[in-house]
Amino acid sequence: MRPESLMMSYGYTPEWSEGAIKPPVFLTSTFTFPSAEAGKEFFSWAYGLEERDPSVPMGLIYSRLNNPDLDILEHRLNLWDEAEASAVFASGMAAISTSVLALVPVGHSVVFSRPVYGGTDYLFEHLLPELGIPTREFPAGSDPSEVERICQELEAEGTPVRMVFLESPANPTMIMTDIPGTAEVAKRHDALCAVDNTFLGPLYQQPLRHGADVVLYSATKYLGGHSDLVAGVALGSEELVDRIKFYRTVLGTMLDPHSAWLLMRSLETAKLRITCARKNAERIARWLMEQPAVERVLFPGLPETENQREVYKRQCTGSGSLIAFEIAGGEREAFQFLNSVRLIKLAVSLGGTESLVEHPATMTHSDVPPDEQAAIGITPALIRLSVGIEHPEDLIADLAYALDQVELEDEIELAEAGVAADTTAGER
Repeated sequence: MRPESLMMSYGYTPEWSEGAIKPPVFLTSTFTFPSAEAGKEFFSWAYGLEERDPSVPMGLIYSRLNNPDLDILEHRLNLWDEAEASAVFASGMAAISTSVLALVPVGHSVVFSRPVYGGTDYLFEHLLPELGIPTREFPAGSDPSEVERICQELEAEGTPVRMVFLESPANPTMIMTDIPGTAEVAKRHDALCAVDNTFLGPLYQQPLRHGADVVLYSATKYLGGHSDLVAGVALGSEELVDRIKFYRTVLGTMLDPHSAWLLMRSLETAKLRITCARKNAERIARWLMEQPAVERVLFPGLPETENQREVYKRQCTGSGSLIAFEIAGGEREAFQFLNSVRLIKLAVSLGGTESLVEHPATMTHSDVPPDEQAAIGITPALIRLSVGIEHPEDLIADLAYALDQVELEDEIELAEAGVAADTTAGER
C-alpha cells in the first residue's frame, strides 16, 4: 500500500492497547523487564555490547533510549523515503547536529552548500571548527565539479572529507543543488552525502533514491504541519541510523512521547495538506511574477535558468509551497510590505496550515554577516513566504493589499518634488 494509506495504522496493533484505534501517549520514563536476563540482553543491544538479531524486536528500557510512540512513528516515517531506518529528535537542529557528530570524526571535514538554514549555518561556520571538524562551503546550485575541487583541496591539506551536506532547495533563496551528481562526488572521496529535505520532502523529493546516504528533516515544518510541535528526523541505512541513535541516547536529543504522538496525528493528513499548499503556492508564484512591485520570484516550480530546470526535472516531482521573492526597493520597502499583511502571519518557520512571511536578512539569517548575505543571495529586499492551505484568492488579496502599501523612495521623492513645485507656483 501507499504511504498515505499506511499512515493510519502502520506499526501499531490496537490489541496492544485495549483495542484503542490510535496509539496512546506512553508518558512513562521507564519500563519493567520481564526478567533480569531480559534486562541484561536489552542493555547489551542498546549499547552495542552484543549484536542483535534483526528479527528480534528491541526491548523497551527507558524513554531516553526508546519508547513505543517513537518506535511507531519511526516505522511510519521510513515509508515516505523508502528508508531502512529513522531516528526522531527534539528538533531539526538536534537531528542535524547529532547526525554530524555521530558520523564525522574529529580531524575530518564537512563540505556544505550555502545558504542553509541559520542554525545549520552557525553549526558549520562556528561550532564544528571549534570541535576540530573543519568546514568548507560551496554556493548552492554549484556544478558537482566545484564540490570535487573543494574535496581535493581539503584532502591535500590533510583533512579528508567525511560528509557533503546539501540543503536543496536552499533556505531562503530556493536554489536547487544536483543531489545525484554531488552524491557521486562524495562517494569518490569515501564521504557521506547528507541532504536536508525539509522544503520538498517527503512528497516531492526523495534524496535516498538519488544516492544520498542520510536525509534530514525539521519535522516541525511540513511533517508536523500545524505549528504546534518541534521535532526532527534523520533517515538512512540501518547501519548509519544505529550510530546516530547511539549518539542520540548519549546526548539526550530524542523526541518526547507527546510530540511523537502529535506527529503521528499529522502524518495522517500530510499528503492532503502538502498538496493543497503546493497548489496554492503555484498559483501565487505566477501571480507574483506579474506584479510590478516584485522584481524577482524564486520558486522551484518556476526555475530561472536552464540548469535549475534540469535539476528540478531530474530530482523533484513537485514544487513545494515555499516562495522567495524580492520586492522593488530594499529593507524599508520589505518592512512596509511585512507590516501590512493581515491574513498572512508575520512569523518565522514554514510548512504549517497557515501562511507565514518573514525577512531572512534580519530574522532567520541575521547571524550571517551582511557581506556574506550579499554573496549568497540574501538581499535586503528578499522576502520568504510559506504558503498555507487558506483559499488562494484570499491570500492573493492580502498580498495585493500589502504590496499597495509599499511606497518606493523614488515615488516619495517625486511626490515631494511635486508638492514643492505647487507651493512655489502658488507663491508666485
